[in-house]
Amino acid sequence: MKKSILPISILFLGLAAFSFIDPQLEGIQAAPSNSGGPSGGQAGAPGEQNCTSCHSGATQNGSTENQLIINNDIGFGITQYTPGATYTVNLSMASNPAKKGFQVTALNGANTMSGNFIAGANTQIKTATISGGQRKYATHKSSSNTSATQVWNWTWEAPATSEGHVTFYVATNKANNNNNDNGDIIYLSQHVFLNDDASLQDATVENTFEVGYSPEKGAALITFSNLTHAQTSMNLVNLDGKSVFSKKLGSAKIGNNKEWVELPNGLASGMYVLHFFVGNKAYSAPISIQH
Repeated sequence: MKKSILPISILFLGLAAFSFIDPQLEGIQAAPSNSGGPSGGQAGAPGEQNCTSCHSGATQNGSTENQLIINNDIGFGITQYTPGATYTVNLSMASNPAKKGFQVTALNGANTMSGNFIAGANTQIKTATISGGQRKYATHKSSSNTSATQVWNWTWEAPATSEGHVTFYVATNKANNNNNDNGDIIYLSQHVFLNDDASLQDATVENTFEVGYSPEKGAALITFSNLTHAQTSMNLVNLDGKSVFSKKLGSAKIGNNKEWVELPNGLASGMYVLHFFVGNKAYSAPISIQH
């Protein structure tokens, strides 16, 4: 009988010790992890979820944080696509946090997948069935979820025939790197591209937007038409996808608008892409800055 006392005592001591495990450590062990990229269906597009399905942080307007540029074969940003053409999609986060992630899909007006995605060197492609149709999603990899990767890139094969406007739905995660699923910030944005034979009426309603540059003024001229009062802002990005200047511009008026924006003196001559935001609408156009 005496021989059984020691093992039983050890058993009870072990159970007692287990009951005092640090609950924070236990939470870290149990926390979900999408460092290698989330499953499809988390881009915030119609009929689906966003990154908050796994991260308990809040969602924010990502119109200035999410910098999405679609480049043609000579490296210039586009605002309209050609059916059947192939483009390089570049996505960066203005804040470039220490830990981050993203997911993007592209839908036509019927909310079905428009064209095809092909993975880049630092991205991967996931799929999900939403409302009976399959969608493709570009997302980060475990090797591209830190600030060391400034720009994510992948290929978009535009639909073979015109599908009207195509909307890229973007969800990014500004993670706080606390090894848990709380306190992150999720940025959602939408980026609309017209087909290149869009009617004048479509262009007037959806994409009346032009930019130019005056060396004498050292300023960009932004002209656009708007149907509602909305706050505006701009973000100037170089062809490497890096933000070089951003500014809030105030409220737009209904009708035609013209805005001169003085640019920094030290800005190098060259090609840039100017992203312009009217409320939740985003527009992009290449701009040549020559001193």
